[in-house]
Amino acid sequence: MPSDLHTHTTFSDGKLTPEELISAARQAGLSYLAITDHDTVDGVAHLYENGFYPTKGVRVIPGIEFSAHHPTREIHVLGFNVDIYNSELTDKLNDVTEARWTRFSEMVAKLQKLGYDIREKDVLAVAGASKSISRSHIGRVLVSKGYFKTVRDAFSELLQKGQPAYVPHYRLEVADIISLIHQAGGKAVLAHPKLIWDDALVEEICRSGIDGIEVFYPQHNPEDTAHYLALAEKYQLLPSGGSDFHGFPTRYPTELGIFTIEDRYAEPFYQPET
Repeated sequence: MPSDLHTHTTFSDGKLTPEELISAARQAGLSYLAITDHDTVDGVAHLYENGFYPTKGVRVIPGIEFSAHHPTREIHVLGFNVDIYNSELTDKLNDVTEARWTRFSEMVAKLQKLGYDIREKDVLAVAGASKSISRSHIGRVLVSKGYFKTVRDAFSELLQKGQPAYVPHYRLEVADIISLIHQAGGKAVLAHPKLIWDDALVEEICRSGIDGIEVFYPQHNPEDTAHYLALAEKYQLLPSGGSDFHGFPTRYPTELGIFTIEDRYAEPFYQPET
């Protein structure tokens, strides 16, 4: 049966609630599902605190996707099977969340100065339950107001690093993220390595004490997949993979279950509830 170790919910920048995501995973016939919201474990906590976790029919792996600091590259690190109530983890996530709110306010102010009709309340309405306010939420507001056709267009022209509305935000160093995930009992995995666009840096991270690398990813072609699988073997890392599912019709995959990995790659990251 297939699995997916990279998904997002309404608690970060996904469209589906955690309950809806699990329902979609059942319908897709997934064995393992990792919920990896950006800089938050609130979606998994919501499931646990409302009696939806552990779940029936699909094995849920509590996870997270951290954005790491680097002066020129976008680096993300996934944490699998983390203790969502670990005190070190929750304290650091509170710091990151506060920084995200400050950043989004500054980005909205920049956009207003650039002549865009956007307000903080517009972004908060789109974000809904999410405390992890992101550029994607801002991009969706800009699309809804007719400024851009897609969120990707908004990023390219305004929101990505180097563009006029970009604001950097507080991010942990890769080594600190790996340590934090380990402290919370989890395994750390380098996310979508192709999107770092620097293979020397990817290999440096592979040597840094990380546990795995995301080999299987929608934007990896067969040659990329073979390359990262070889890196996993070279550095004795666990191969991982996932769809990076957000649930929006303008972003592939449009449905959960379209892009999956074999169960054997998910099993090492799963630890049943005791």
